Amino acid sequence: MDARFAALADPVRWRLVTLLAERPRPVGVLARLAGARQPQTTKHLQTLERAGVVVSQRSGQRRIYALNPEALREASAALSGLADDADRAGSREAFERYGVDLSRERLAAQEPGWADGRSFEFSRSLAARPEVAWRHLTEAPLLAQWWTPEELRVSELVFEARPGGRILHEYRDVEDVDGSDPVAGRARGEVVEVRPGERLAYRLSPVLPDDQVAFTAHVRLDLRASETGADLDVHFRVADSTVESADFIAGVELGFGQSLDKLVTILSASPDSADSHPRSTT
Repeated sequence: MDARFAALADPVRWRLVTLLAERPRPVGVLARLAGARQPQTTKHLQTLERAGVVVSQRSGQRRIYALNPEALREASAALSGLADDADRAGSREAFERYGVDLSRERLAAQEPGWADGRSFEFSRSLAARPEVAWRHLTEAPLLAQWWTPEELRVSELVFEARPGGRILHEYRDVEDVDGSDPVAGRARGEVVEVRPGERLAYRLSPVLPDDQVAFTAHVRLDLRASETGADLDVHFRVADSTVESADFIAGVELGFGQSLDKLVTILSASPDSADSHPRSTT
């Protein structure tokens, strides 16, 4: 199938395919209609024939070429299958949603402080006791499992779960396993409040490529016991926003929401999963 798509990708060969879709034609006629020299046309037709797109037969002194409709139907089915895979994955929907948010925020970002005071609220029900959920919120090895949106992975993480503790959060594309691509994002911050099993608050600032702060997120996470485990409420407030922060702020609602959904999935799969991990805060 790859050879077939490669054969169809050339504009001259595609022109020949469209001409053969009308009716079978000899090489000389095809060359004239395509505006190409006959030797080059013959080579293109041979490429298409090797890929199964066209068939030929000799008639007297001429070679007549005809289109193989089944080859195009198979190519069409392959493309349709890829489109179906993309629909099932839901990745395009998220991509388009981020694009809409990005356009809106870039229009709004006209001067420093443009997004100050904007807040986002998130709530999730977790299938784990508050003390287990707390470890996933504060211990770096567990936090690294979920603290990125879809298609990303944590590549470096420091989280010192004490007032004044340091936070360093770096993430890359999930398929960038060797670190060959630039980092997708980096942030640094400080833990503000710690009430084990109840409340965690911190400041976190995404960093621009020139190492300047894009904005500061004031984040508060509240845990409380529920009949099924724990309820988590998150309050996310924007401060110190720069004009350059539009791209980051556009992704807060979708990206942080996806991260929390990953946490829900992890705890649903194994509500006591934290119990098997070593305790660590960095």
